[in-house]
Amino acid sequence: MHTAVDTLDEKRLGPYLEANVAGFEGLQSIKKFANGQSNPTFKISAASGAYVLRRQPPGELLKSAHAVDREFRVMDALAASDVPVPKVLHLCQDRDLIGSLFYVMEFCDGRIFWEAPLPGVRKRDRAAIYDDMNRVLATLHQVDVNKVGLGDYGKPGNYFERQFDRWSSQYRASEMRHIDAMEALIKWLGENLPEDDGRVSLVHGDYRLDNMIFDAREPRVIALLDWELSTLGHPFADVGYQCMQLRMPDRTGSISGLRGQKLGALGIPTEKEYVARYCERVGIDRINNFGFYVAFSFFRLAAIIQGVAKRAADGNASNKNAAAMGKYVQPIAELALEATSDIE
Repeated sequence: MHTAVDTLDEKRLGPYLEANVAGFEGLQSIKKFANGQSNPTFKISAASGAYVLRRQPPGELLKSAHAVDREFRVMDALAASDVPVPKVLHLCQDRDLIGSLFYVMEFCDGRIFWEAPLPGVRKRDRAAIYDDMNRVLATLHQVDVNKVGLGDYGKPGNYFERQFDRWSSQYRASEMRHIDAMEALIKWLGENLPEDDGRVSLVHGDYRLDNMIFDAREPRVIALLDWELSTLGHPFADVGYQCMQLRMPDRTGSISGLRGQKLGALGIPTEKEYVARYCERVGIDRINNFGFYVAFSFFRLAAIIQGVAKRAADGNASNKNAAAMGKYVQPIAELALEATSDIE
């Protein structure tokens, strides 16, 4: 059975795209991508080529969630930078056309790696893939936000304090049962928020392997996707978030982890090696109390997953497996509590 999340009105959308997307001609088909938990995303095939449409889910949304207009803005701003992003083509703010905001961007033809151990990839290419992720992250954090027109893209003040308040509120708004590990984690984070050290950069907010498209042949990122959670904030948040995959078990919902894997044999860097390479690229000696940034990232992921489960319960989820996501909130919170022991 198709729902409003899965389908688009081709008769209305075709003429609109021809009138508003430069060069668009002859809508042929619309197919929803199977992956993705948040904003429904579709491949648009037309006589003029392939495109991607990304929309908000229908129905009532949590405050500040599913900000596809922010995604459009940040990718548009980064087009002239060294950060690889798809070319965005049009933002539609008329909710009446398909029932929500949406934007259209180019279709980037390449590889998405869903499995963190990169099965079927040569060892030297695995090393190169992880190193290029590291390079792009360092490049992102060195973007001059004022130069690209994003100086007002986030609020001033302590980033982690703001994010803690936001995601605690989001979690409470979508909470469906009491989870002891989340309560303990929220208490610990509230008592251990770091002082504002003045570092501010553009942060992606969901920086992980499967949010990137790699070149079809080379171990090189050609497009960084899913900017819904991007803002101006603390760069170490992205580093901690990236390193969650090294600490996660093989499968946590839709996320593939590397816990227990023999990283050296795979050619994949350890957390210590990955962080050291990032520090080298951005010109700093080290990241103190790195466990906090990992714990915080796990907390935010748990809050996001709880939101996915709540949308499923409300009938607004983008992914058909969303209802099962709620069971991962507790183990993710437990991984966060484990990371708190790494505070120096």
